[in-house]
Amino acid sequence: MPDQPLREHLKNLLLRGQAHISLSKAIQNFPVEKAGIRPSGSPHSAWELLEHIRIAQEDISHFSGALEDEPRPASDKKPPAGYKELKFPDDYWPSSPVPSSPQEWKKSAAAIEHDLQVFLKALADPRRDLLAPFPWGSGQTLLRQALLIADHNSYHVGQLMLLRRMLD
Repeated sequence: MPDQPLREHLKNLLLRGQAHISLSKAIQNFPVEKAGIRPSGSPHSAWELLEHIRIAQEDISHFSGALEDEPRPASDKKPPAGYKELKFPDDYWPSSPVPSSPQEWKKSAAAIEHDLQVFLKALADPRRDLLAPFPWGSGQTLLRQALLIADHNSYHVGQLMLLRRMLD
C-alpha cells in the first residue's frame, strides 16, 4: 500500500502527539477534584476542555464513517447511520463546568481513547482512500479529518496543560 507510511505518521501524530504532549499524558494523574475550577482569566475548566475534546472527536469520527465496518460507496450520499450534525458551538461543550463525579472524568477520558481507537482502525483500513472526499460532506476527506482531530486535540491539550499549571 503506497500510502502506508502516511497512515503510520498520522497514527503516531494522533497517539503520541509528536511535537506536543499526548492527551493521555496530559490528563494522567490530573487532580480531578480541581477539574471544575475556572482559574482567573480562563474561559474554561479542565472538565469543559476534556468533554469538548470528547464531543468533537466523537463527532469527527462518526461523520467520517469510522463507526461503520465497511467503507461506503461513493454513490451513497447519505451521512453515516445515526449521524446528526451538531450545532456549533453549543453542542460541542458540556452544560456544566464541573464533572458530576471523578467517575465521569474517567468515563470521558475512556471514551476519548475508545473513539480514537475506532478512528485509527478506519484510518488503517486500506479500503478507505485518504484523499477521497466523503460523498455526504462538503469536501472533507479521511486525511483532513485525521489532521483535524490532531490539530483540535493538541490545541486543547495545550490549554489543559496551562490549566494544570495554574491549578497547582
